[in-house]
Amino acid sequence: MIRSISTEVITENIKEMCIEANHCLSKDMEQSLKKAEAIEESPLGRKILGQLQENLRIAEEERIPICQDTGMAVVFAEIGQEVHFEGGLLDDAIHEGVRRGYKEGFLRKSVVGDPILRENTKDNTPAVIHYTIAAGDKVRLTLAPKGFGSENMSRVFMLKPADGIEGVKNAILTAVRDAGPNACPPMVVGVGIGGTFEKCALLAKQALTRPVGEHALVPYVKELEQEMLDKINRLGIGPGGLGGTVTALAVNINTYPTHIAGLPVAVNICCHVNRHVVREL
Repeated sequence: MIRSISTEVITENIKEMCIEANHCLSKDMEQSLKKAEAIEESPLGRKILGQLQENLRIAEEERIPICQDTGMAVVFAEIGQEVHFEGGLLDDAIHEGVRRGYKEGFLRKSVVGDPILRENTKDNTPAVIHYTIAAGDKVRLTLAPKGFGSENMSRVFMLKPADGIEGVKNAILTAVRDAGPNACPPMVVGVGIGGTFEKCALLAKQALTRPVGEHALVPYVKELEQEMLDKINRLGIGPGGLGGTVTALAVNINTYPTHIAGLPVAVNICCHVNRHVVREL
């Protein structure tokens, strides 16, 4: 049975999600920051974590952005194959939602229309959209505004199969160590392993949208997530990059089949707010 959805519904939801994501921290991130403050061993680190939470409280109460960098809008759209859209192109509807959200939410417009010419589009469009087709007649939208302080610290490593899991561990630690304070720690570390050059980067980006505290279902990947979180937190970077025992709140890893000759690894780092909102229509 085909289900019809108006593209105006998509636009309105994307608009609201842009505003919500930039004003309110998700519950998983809120809880992880409270836990981080409780276990941080550095007095300065605990103070910074307390200040971060106070900033988040003020942002939600006053309806002002969590951070001045309100990001480039990244949208994951999982479309049920029984859905039919009416009223226009889906791409246009998503871009219009971002346009309205950033205007009505008084959010900073950070997108330039050409990477070299650098002229601001003045409405934070276009968004970066990733589509997948699923069974059923639902639409699941995930919106993740991505600031570039942390985005700029992300890396792709094209390892050799012989590098193995130790090479993967070294790549993750190298990316985090090089990022240091520039990614606004405590950070969430998204990792993609496998696929191709572009697939591993997409896996890493998607990993950031997984709730903190939820682990991969594959046993060795879950163990790797826990091991890397421990090793990252032993680097001493700490909250705000000023030292401490909580450098990362989570390490989320996604994997995918790859070629016999390759071992691609992407590390997509996000700051302490790791904004993401999910809606199912």
